[in-house]
Amino acid sequence: MKKHHFGISKIPLQMVLIIPFVLQIFGAVGLVGYLSFKNGQKAVNDLAEQLMDRTSNIVDQHLNSYLSIPHKVNQINADAIQMGLLDVRDRKKAAKFFWKQMQAYDLTYIGIGLTTGEGTGAARYDGKTVTIDDWGAKPPKNWFTYATDNQGNHTSVIATLDWNNFNEPWYTEPVKAGRPIWSRIVTINYQYPYIAASASRPIYDAQNHLLGMIAADIHLLKLSEFLRHLDVSRSGQVFILERNGMLIANSSTQQPFTLIKEDIRRIKATDSPDPSIQSIAKQIQQTFNGFESITESKKLQLNWQGEANFVNVTPWRDQYGLDWLVVVSVPKHTFMAQINANTRTSILLCLGALAVATLMGYLTSHWITQPILQIKRASQAMASGDLDQTLDINNIQELNVLAHSFNHMAGQLRESFTALENGKAELEDKVEERTAELKTALNELQHTQAQMVQSEKMSSLGQLVAGVAHEINNPVNFIHGNITYLNEYTQDLLRMIHLYQQRHPNNDPEVQALAEEIDLEFLIEDLQKMLASMKMGTDRIRTIVLSLRNFSRIDEAEFKAVDIHEGIESTLLILQHRLKDKLECPAIVVIRDYGKLPEVECYPGQLNQVLMNVLANAIDALDEINANRIYQEIEVNPSQIIIRTSMSNSQSVEIAIADNAGGMPEQVKNRIFNPFFTTKPIGKGTGMGMAISYQIITQKHGGKLECFSTLGEGSEFIIQLPTQQQVSTAV
Repeated sequence: MKKHHFGISKIPLQMVLIIPFVLQIFGAVGLVGYLSFKNGQKAVNDLAEQLMDRTSNIVDQHLNSYLSIPHKVNQINADAIQMGLLDVRDRKKAAKFFWKQMQAYDLTYIGIGLTTGEGTGAARYDGKTVTIDDWGAKPPKNWFTYATDNQGNHTSVIATLDWNNFNEPWYTEPVKAGRPIWSRIVTINYQYPYIAASASRPIYDAQNHLLGMIAADIHLLKLSEFLRHLDVSRSGQVFILERNGMLIANSSTQQPFTLIKEDIRRIKATDSPDPSIQSIAKQIQQTFNGFESITESKKLQLNWQGEANFVNVTPWRDQYGLDWLVVVSVPKHTFMAQINANTRTSILLCLGALAVATLMGYLTSHWITQPILQIKRASQAMASGDLDQTLDINNIQELNVLAHSFNHMAGQLRESFTALENGKAELEDKVEERTAELKTALNELQHTQAQMVQSEKMSSLGQLVAGVAHEINNPVNFIHGNITYLNEYTQDLLRMIHLYQQRHPNNDPEVQALAEEIDLEFLIEDLQKMLASMKMGTDRIRTIVLSLRNFSRIDEAEFKAVDIHEGIESTLLILQHRLKDKLECPAIVVIRDYGKLPEVECYPGQLNQVLMNVLANAIDALDEINANRIYQEIEVNPSQIIIRTSMSNSQSVEIAIADNAGGMPEQVKNRIFNPFFTTKPIGKGTGMGMAISYQIITQKHGGKLECFSTLGEGSEFIIQLPTQQQVSTAV
């Protein structure tokens, strides 16, 4: 067959498939991400404006509502006085009337000042308790503050001071204006910090003669409390200031005043202890050359600490003379956090799309070219075959090579490949079937082996412990029983000797010599101590024998309700020789945190074996870590085993045994319950203890055994057992 040659260089098929996919996906995702970012920034500006407008409207509504109350109360009281319903000359009744009004309105003060210099009022200086003030015309000590009962009656004098109506702005300013106004903000440290705005108005009698002035104060610190509860205050700042720059209220935790000794002094917003309020106020002042020129709402972007802040400055006025500025500031990052997150998501999506496009292009090219490349290699290796099928010549480099070889091999290759695949499938099925059989047999062998080891170990251990306990118990009981009689006989003999000494004090020199030779007084004293020591020793042996019998439980092969704490204490007694103080290290401290548990139905002997395995492993771990520490180091950080028991729920108990050894790595913890797995040296462990314990708890008792370990801190084994066994799960 004639060979075809082309002048242009051949492009690999994989590159033809991959590159266009990658460029298209990268360009499309990048453009979408850029447009999303720009739209997000525009949305942030719109959202910031909406948030600040909404916040300004909320503040405006609150100021209109909150600051209208004092003037309404003044109007009510002025009308009552002019109509003769309220006699201001009866100061006691007027004060009680004001006391009643204080119960209904959230005000700080309601009172009157008369042209005679007299006056009275009701106050809530601490925000809770209402008191009554009453003053005469002439100082000194003409002002009295009274505590009140629940009916508004005077009970006792709290404080006195000098007072003159005609020196107070809340009296002089409305009288001078001849109409209702707000007097300038006052600060008084009287019992509590007192910063108030006074709504004042002149009062007249029925003949329209001036009687004086009536005022209602409102505590401005409550405006700060309101601002702190706004949603925007969590990340931004809201503050209110006068046209002269004096701070009225703010959402900051800092107070809008300073306390110098006992003198309360207001501060300017540009001197606020809160750095963000101070910086924003200074920039607003510089931008508008002061605060007086701001006549309408202004929206700004100001920088603080290198970060942009959206700022909205809104004037607020009322008909009684207040002219304030409300400033709302929100950091740009509050809104940009989500935009930045979306940008990062877009970048990750772009990279992910690029990776997916690359992978898809690679898989597609691999799917297309791999069969062709395989046919090419096969045709070159089997070029001597006789094949009837042919392929068309292609301009792609790989197909061009394949076409010349494939004409000689298609038929025979198809048949051979089919036969080979069939044989391979049959072989794989047989291998998988045989592997599954071997795996099942291995699991059954390990399970059977573990059960045999467990049964043999429990039988041998129980018989050995029970036999030793029985053999020790008989002679010890004999000795212990006879010590009582021996003690009685000894006491009788001693009383006989004492009686003899009293009746015949110097009877026989040989007796006296023998008494001195054997040191009779020491012998009498030491003999009683010796008998007490022998009794203590036999008691100790009897306790150990009882613990051995409780631990082995050789006579209890069925489920039985037992005291879990008794089994724990028996196991600890058997392990006492490993816990006590040694020359090379101090004793291991055992901390018992026992809860109130009911008796638990279980195989007592097998449960004691689990407790023995867990406690012995904890002691081994502590001994291993103590081998690398000196005695003084262990005293500073003593070895501990903490045993905690509790009810995990109404139907199961929990036993937790923890140590402060070095813990274990994750790969060791994951295999701790596998049969024949051990980290101990050869001859010191078979790897069956924890595997058998796991089977005893989970299979024979229907409970749970879990291990928790932190490398460098310690390990904890938690045993959960049902208090009652519904159906026997013994295997």
